[in-house]
Amino acid sequence: MSQGAMADALGYLVPVAVSAATAWLLLDWWVDAGWRLGLKGRDMNKPGEHYAVEAGGVWVLLGAAFGILSYVALDTYLSSDKGSVEYFAVSQVLVLAGLLGLMDDILGWKKGLSQVKRVLLTLPISFPLVVVKAGYTSVELPLIGVLDLGPLYPLLVVPVGVMGASNAFNMIAGYNGLEALQALVITGFTLLFALKKGIVDVIPLLLVMAAAILVFLRYNWCPARVFPGNTFTYGFGAFYASIVIYGNFEKFGLALFTPYFIELALFIRGLLNGVYKENFSKPTPEGCLKPPYSKHYSLTHLAITVVEKLKGCAGERSVVVFITLIEAAAATVALILL
Repeated sequence: MSQGAMADALGYLVPVAVSAATAWLLLDWWVDAGWRLGLKGRDMNKPGEHYAVEAGGVWVLLGAAFGILSYVALDTYLSSDKGSVEYFAVSQVLVLAGLLGLMDDILGWKKGLSQVKRVLLTLPISFPLVVVKAGYTSVELPLIGVLDLGPLYPLLVVPVGVMGASNAFNMIAGYNGLEALQALVITGFTLLFALKKGIVDVIPLLLVMAAAILVFLRYNWCPARVFPGNTFTYGFGAFYASIVIYGNFEKFGLALFTPYFIELALFIRGLLNGVYKENFSKPTPEGCLKPPYSKHYSLTHLAITVVEKLKGCAGERSVVVFITLIEAAAATVALILL
């Protein structure tokens, strides 16, 4: 293997290893530390009293951030390339999302932080992208086509996009492994899209995030020992918006969020019926899940009904897999058509 090929291989393998190892070490420590600190929450989809440690997503974000920094270090020392300002911006997005998401996990549920304040809390996450003027002013949007937004793009579209993606990804959540699997599918299909289109700059970022998520699934899969919390959902949503902005593929990014647009429509349906919905189910003593309302106000409620009709008992794992298949189907269509 030539020296150049060796450097290229190290440039991908080392950051992935750093991301996975960091996430694994921190999550392994957090399982015990979180219990000692009393940062645990009840698993609402289990009969009886089942608890897991909260805010595990912060360690996923830190793992990915350290993976990105290791990529920049290798690129700098092995290739003498110091033009990685966008990578630093994405790593700062992850750190900010982790800090602000942790505030929400601690204050949002326990201290009654209002919904408006929780949404606005995600606005500063975009600032690293704004200050480096990330992305391209010309964007391609579904049904509209190509628009050149000029200075409005970094100053308005980037903050709104990051805030929107952060809060959108937070909408389909609350089941063991659900958020992590959704994130993994989105990351995986975006990696395929980047390879298809030759958008190589985002590939290292996607790989380190995928590595950290895979490690997290070991702790979050049913029955979960660690919950992701808003730390993870805000963080991944902001990360994905950063990738879309950096790679300039807004149309594909929006297409992958199709299930979240459906979720928004169902959420609005609930509001029109006087219901501010929760995603949680009604677990039976046998471990089957039942919809919490007479109508469907979330994809999670719809998934429970469909799985129950197909299998007789809607187990949590089956519900999570069903929702993940919806995301994978939307991503497959987007990958083929775009």
